[in-house]
Amino acid sequence: MGKSKWDTVKDKLILVEGWAREGLTEVQIAKNLGISESTLNDYKKKYPEFLESLKKGKEVIDFEVENALLKRALGYKYDEVTQERILQKDEYGKVITDIHGFPIYKMVVTKTVKKEVAPDTTAQIFWLKNRKPKEWRDKRDVEHSGEVSVNNPYKDLTTEELKKLAALDDKDG
Repeated sequence: MGKSKWDTVKDKLILVEGWAREGLTEVQIAKNLGISESTLNDYKKKYPEFLESLKKGKEVIDFEVENALLKRALGYKYDEVTQERILQKDEYGKVITDIHGFPIYKMVVTKTVKKEVAPDTTAQIFWLKNRKPKEWRDKRDVEHSGEVSVNNPYKDLTTEELKKLAALDDKDG
């Protein structure tokens, strides 16, 4: 039977948490640890501290994604800032250079524009389907008795009366 790598993995729990927080999949985390995916799954069952590190890291990124989705669903405003490189000059108008003689540039804000991102209906639908599935899911549970009823206004007419109506319709049309 192969030697367990748990001794080396247990010292990397802070890394596991960090990788999960950064959004790495469990397959990627297993690869980073030098273990198989099945071993990772075994460690989740055997070692509560390992599972806790994964969960703790995932909670942070899940929270950030939820916030980003909500922001997108509701729409938001932001400032778009444009910067340009401007040559640095001394008080006499001479270009300032570094020790190698290269000109020194400074980034200067040249324009700030207020922008708005409209609410995203796809994000709204996704949010509602997941937060309120009973009201918003596409699939509906419908009970049907199997009986089909048809509203037929001619059901009580005789064959003779139906022929007269058909003849009238032929004259009009």
